[in-house]
Amino acid sequence: MSAIVLYVTFILLLTIGIIALLFKRNLIKIVLAFNILDSGINLFFIALGYRENAMAPIFTLAPLDSVITMVLPTPQALILTNIVIGFATTALMLGVSVLTYRNNNTLDTRKLRGVEEYD
Repeated sequence: MSAIVLYVTFILLLTIGIIALLFKRNLIKIVLAFNILDSGINLFFIALGYRENAMAPIFTLAPLDSVITMVLPTPQALILTNIVIGFATTALMLGVSVLTYRNNNTLDTRKLRGVEEYD
């Protein structure tokens, strides 16, 4: 898989997430849009750390001349951290959405703001 495919998919996920954030009114759909956006950011970090025909950075098994062809472990660590933070943020947003529904009996952001809809 080339890095171009990763970058195109990253741009596609980022675009879908931003469009969904701008145009969806349901709080659950907004949470899903944040997850799609988060997945796009994770894919961007994967694309940054991608090297064709590279080895995992395990120095005990690698020959000395293959250090040049190893991938950097920094993007992998950032992605793992971002996955944990994304999970916690999603759980918090879903919890707030449930409390909002219990208090207001709606998940529509226009009704929550008190804006009447003029169609």
